[in-house]
Amino acid sequence: MRKCILIAIIFPLLSFGQANKLLRQGLKSTNFNEQIELFTQVIQLEPKNLDAYFYRGLAKYNLGEYNGAILDYTKVIFYKPDADTYYNRGNCKFALQDYQGAKEDYTKALELNKQLLEAIYNLALTKVYLGEFKDAITDFDKITNMFPGDANVYNQKGMAYMQLKDYKEAFNNFANSILLNPDSNAFYTRGIALLSINYYKEAQADFYKAIELDKNNLPCYFYVGVTHLFMGEFIPAVTAFTESIKFDALDFDAYLGLAMTQYKANDKLQAKINFQKAKNIISPNTPNDNSAEVFSNTYWYKNQSFYFNDIFKELNTL
Repeated sequence: MRKCILIAIIFPLLSFGQANKLLRQGLKSTNFNEQIELFTQVIQLEPKNLDAYFYRGLAKYNLGEYNGAILDYTKVIFYKPDADTYYNRGNCKFALQDYQGAKEDYTKALELNKQLLEAIYNLALTKVYLGEFKDAITDFDKITNMFPGDANVYNQKGMAYMQLKDYKEAFNNFANSILLNPDSNAFYTRGIALLSINYYKEAQADFYKAIELDKNNLPCYFYVGVTHLFMGEFIPAVTAFTESIKFDALDFDAYLGLAMTQYKANDKLQAKINFQKAKNIISPNTPNDNSAEVFSNTYWYKNQSFYFNDIFKELNTL
């Protein structure tokens, strides 16, 4: 009888010790698949080990298994809701483009911890995706009020103001971002904003500055070409689009830009060649489809439709 009692007492202790050992192993591991396996073993030994569910959720998130991660975080929230778990589940929903669900989780996280800056920032970004720009700015303001030195927040706030067409406030925020951290991305972001309101010369200056600070800021080369094209500067436009293609041989937007530039410069043979290259990249299975919808996912169709449609008709006749 004593042996049975002794075994009954020791067995749970051994399980507890083994579970802790496996949990520690999982936390030390840098292999996400191994982490998932170890945390799963912990859960098999201790079905209500919430730490194991939480960390397994993190590992799944890092592997892009967002739905699986949501299930693990939901298990934790069911038994013991906390700000970090709501925040991480919100990140999974954001990655799945469930912005409304992400918004709800970030809001719950902040109800439990009002100082969780990452949740404030991600909530603001989520509201941007939902088109709630005024509310997003309010959230960005919370961060800048607490930490006025965060250049990226000013950048994001500037983009939100752009959506509201409040250009004065937008460029005040872009200026703050550049003042705090004059890196390539800051100039690139302001350049995009300037381009969107047809300030081509000013946008071009920002793109060139961004390239000067980081020659690997690849989108800048394309947008430099766009500004030169719209300013009627065809030779530097061809150079910029060609440079963009050197970095990415499948850059159909750059081929389209090159074709339009060459057409404007009356080099119709090269325009035809590059127009066809763009079409072959975008729609390799239907090279003879001459509808504009073939280019529906391009920068030109989405953002410069009037300009594109006008030249598209001409390019199609070459």
